Amino acid sequence: MANILGIPFNPLTVEQTLTQLEQWLETNQNHIIVTPNPEGVMQARRNKNFAQALLKADLRLADGIGILLAARLKCLPLPERVRGVDTIYALFQRLSDKNKNYTAYFLGGKPGVPELAKANMEARFPGLRVIGTYHGHFQLNSPEEAEIITEINALSPDILLVCMGMPRAEIWATTHHIDARLTLSLGGTIDIMSGQAELAPAFLRKIGLEWLHRLYKTPSRFMRMLDIPRFMWAVLFER
Repeated sequence: MANILGIPFNPLTVEQTLTQLEQWLETNQNHIIVTPNPEGVMQARRNKNFAQALLKADLRLADGIGILLAARLKCLPLPERVRGVDTIYALFQRLSDKNKNYTAYFLGGKPGVPELAKANMEARFPGLRVIGTYHGHFQLNSPEEAEIITEINALSPDILLVCMGMPRAEIWATTHHIDARLTLSLGGTIDIMSGQAELAPAFLRKIGLEWLHRLYKTPSRFMRMLDIPRFMWAVLFER
């Protein structure tokens, strides 16, 4: 493990990650995957429930370039960046290429968004069948939430995407009994799948500056982005 400020990241390549996810799809047990970036690590230092959720997950992938840089500065075994959105697209593609039929449930986004994501993903990946969707703007600890959990467990999808923002998604995924094989907390991935949000240009993603694109598109994220320099300061100077 590569321990970055108290959060242990699994030292996997993209290929190793996909192989592990495929193996877990053959089991009857739910496996939780999270993708904390530097903002997430700093949030976990302030939020005990979030930290516990990250530690409870079965797989913690190094999503942000800052995580990879921190590991290299500390000489920790973290071979490469494993971005959540790229990983789920690659998994869908791999399963489709192998002519495997698999089911998914999309939980997250605003009302109407997961339905758009369902249509786009089923058109793109022939083996994928999205058997359920629900938006992420429901009230926690409500009858509505209970109905969502009941529906997911009744459908028992192979893959559950939980995209309700950090840390809500991670805490939710690790505090409920879910009958799925893979539960992935993937930030705004459903928004991207639906076409309501766009990925940063390829050259920015390649050099790890997609956060700059997100800030340009959503200036209200500025205060959250201050966690990036705080993260690097903590990595460099805290023991």
